[in-house]
Amino acid sequence: MKLLVGIVGLPNVGKSTLFNALLKKQIANVANYPFCTIDPNVGVIEVPDKRLPVLAKIVNTQKIIPAVIEFYDIAGLVKGASKGEGLGNKFLSHIREVSVIVHVVRLFEDGDVIHVSNKVNPKGDIETVESELMIADLETLSKQQEPRSNASKEEKEQYEVIKIVKEKLNQGIPVRNLNLTKENEQSINRLNLLTMKPVIYLFNVSEKQLENKEETEKKINEWLSVIASKAKRSQKEIASAPPAPRNDGSPYLYLNAKLETDVLTFFEEEQKEYLKQFNLEETGLNRLIKKAYETLGLISFLTAGEKEVRAWTIERGTFAPQAAAVIHTDFEKHFIKADIITYDDFVKADGWIKAKELGKVLSAGKEYVMKEGDVVDFKVGV
Repeated sequence: MKLLVGIVGLPNVGKSTLFNALLKKQIANVANYPFCTIDPNVGVIEVPDKRLPVLAKIVNTQKIIPAVIEFYDIAGLVKGASKGEGLGNKFLSHIREVSVIVHVVRLFEDGDVIHVSNKVNPKGDIETVESELMIADLETLSKQQEPRSNASKEEKEQYEVIKIVKEKLNQGIPVRNLNLTKENEQSINRLNLLTMKPVIYLFNVSEKQLENKEETEKKINEWLSVIASKAKRSQKEIASAPPAPRNDGSPYLYLNAKLETDVLTFFEEEQKEYLKQFNLEETGLNRLIKKAYETLGLISFLTAGEKEVRAWTIERGTFAPQAAAVIHTDFEKHFIKADIITYDDFVKADGWIKAKELGKVLSAGKEYVMKEGDVVDFKVGV
């Protein structure tokens, strides 16, 4: 499955610098003025996975295919974007394509890099972007017509959900914070509302702020707490059914985008030493991918054979036949069973043959729920 991540934020917050660092090459056009990015830059990045080379050595293959993640560098939003200010409408349409929004927020002070509102105001910046997305959603909802008297029960129920969502948006509450039931979410999925998408806040900090971890985290949590307090709501008028699973905690990361770029010039061991200075164990790319997977509820399973070693992305809770369909759609229909072993057991046994001799391989049927790091050999009748 595709994982599409959209990088958004106000102009000059470091989105393109971050994008260049994440892609490990200078793709985005970094410039010190708003709207230097007109079309979204798209980059397909391999998901770092240290398990794959280990498996490749065991099964004696040279071909390694990691999972991938697509990053969209979407040009800066400004106040009034929902009404077409700047290049707003075009940018908003690009956001509709992504699975998760990474909202880059500027914390660093730099007199040489202008701010679109002439001051660094993280809380205000977050609220500006969020407001524009909510206004865009309200415009989408305003186009929805009240169902006729002879409309189906489903159509009438859907309209009731639309009215509730519209009311809450007018109160400044994004759709993702409404704790809608799974059924209610599905009923409005077709509208592709922007504020229904999960958000990861990514704070771009200075090196000094990066070193002063405790103070930086305290400030970030204070800003997010104020924003979250505005989004507290009652579920009474939504439905009595249990809410759908959702990461409601405003997940966030912070990094120095320039430092991420600098690190790319170092060898792996040098990177580790450099990052240690800032009490970091891995690069922002790795941390961002993990946070995106966590936010969307994704995991990876692995296949290992002489032809290739590969990582596949699925949703947590996926059954074996549906996981097989990620490899080939026919595999779900013709699924027989799956030989499954944990990555650690596979490595200890040095491959399939000994693993089976040791009884470490599970013969799983259609009801098996896939787990992170499962090494799988699907048996299908085709």
